Amino acid sequence: MTVNKINITNNNVHFARVVDIVNSVAHTAPVAKLKYEDGEETLMIAPEGLTVNDVVAVGDGAELKIGNTIPLGNIPEGTMIYNIEATSGDGGKYVRSSGVFAKVMARTGNKVNILLPSKKLKSLSSKCKATIGVVAGGGRPEKPFVKAGHRWHAMRAKGKLYPITSAVAMNANEHPFGCGRGRHMGKPSNPPRFAPPGRNVGQMHAKRMGRKR
Repeated sequence: MTVNKINITNNNVHFARVVDIVNSVAHTAPVAKLKYEDGEETLMIAPEGLTVNDVVAVGDGAELKIGNTIPLGNIPEGTMIYNIEATSGDGGKYVRSSGVFAKVMARTGNKVNILLPSKKLKSLSSKCKATIGVVAGGGRPEKPFVKAGHRWHAMRAKGKLYPITSAVAMNANEHPFGCGRGRHMGKPSNPPRFAPPGRNVGQMHAKRMGRKR
């Protein structure tokens, strides 16, 4: 999913109207359905404050407005952004979960430093595009699943395995860490270098073991 339209040229702005805002079970944030001037339809992660019939723009000359996608080099410092490209033209890769945002911190040559939600600084090319605003759907983690079945359906929609059984809770014939007369693997978690597939579990090819002295 990306808000970037194909074949965007420099200083060329493409406009799209928000046709609908839908709930996607495979995503944590609402998804906005866009329709461009030439009739092409695409999807984007909806920011807070975006409504149906709003017009968003994509391109180097787009104005600084919620929902618009412009290069990092054109975004002022302190602006909240999301759906950030890792390299120019590859579509949004960073900051896409509900309720999160990154912040433009400083420019160094052709690089732009952004502060990620994890409080880590990342330096990206000034040509990488990002969307202005905060991802909608904030407060989602505050609502509990209540039932394991609800979580199972949510994980299934994302193609993820659930529930995941702990290895030390299994029997010895089901996992190398199983049995052990208690919740303890009873052996080092580093497998042998040439272990067969069924034994090749744990900390694979670890550089070191034990406490660093």
